[in-house]
Amino acid sequence: MADWVTGKVKSRTQWSDTLFSLVVDAEVAPFKAGQFTKLAWHSEHHKVSRAYSYVNAPGEDSEFYVVNIPEGQLTPHLAELQVGDELLVERSAAGFLTLDEVPAGRDLWLMATGTGIGPFISMLAEGSCWQQFTNIILVHGVRLGEELAYQARIRELTQDQPNFQYIPFVSREAHATAEPGRITHAIANGKLEQKAQLAFTAEHSRVLLCGNPQMVRDSLNELKEKGLKKHLRRKAGQILMENYW
Repeated sequence: MADWVTGKVKSRTQWSDTLFSLVVDAEVAPFKAGQFTKLAWHSEHHKVSRAYSYVNAPGEDSEFYVVNIPEGQLTPHLAELQVGDELLVERSAAGFLTLDEVPAGRDLWLMATGTGIGPFISMLAEGSCWQQFTNIILVHGVRLGEELAYQARIRELTQDQPNFQYIPFVSREAHATAEPGRITHAIANGKLEQKAQLAFTAEHSRVLLCGNPQMVRDSLNELKEKGLKKHLRRKAGQILMENYW
């Protein structure tokens, strides 16, 4: 049985027409960076809930990165929330896209599309990744440049980390500071390794994938071609993944 608490919106950020973030004051249980909980809205007749990853580090105000789907049952209601409005938050978190699940390695690749970048920002903010890995590469794929959210936060969290790289991709328009095209193509043709000046190897690379299922599936297949395998608790590999929707 889900344990729900009432949260109150402390602030909101509108990134684009459809992308926004909510910072929520809610008495949630401790969680691990990379995990998700559920947000809910209810009327007199029914309650609608969906899973959202924490963007914040554990112990900070809860933050969620949301894409408004106009025909959706929940996100149009979340999109209307303003400071002081209430919503329901499931108290306990879940999910295995966490650093304690990742086998030891040298290079940590965090690859996301869209709002899938949320759990990776939580990891950078929590900070244990800096002790666990020598190199950390955050790769974010979006359609339009305005969808490259959280850039100031990423700079703030990584400004003292010389072995961190942020590599954005924009697929549907030219962008001054982003690579063109899709993450999956850049894995396949070697351009991502070239850009990062790091090769994908089973020995050194640990890859976390989070985003739309097509990107996750295609990236997994391309990484397998380079000798990496999906990580399972019963059989160690190099790739962990989470689908976003």
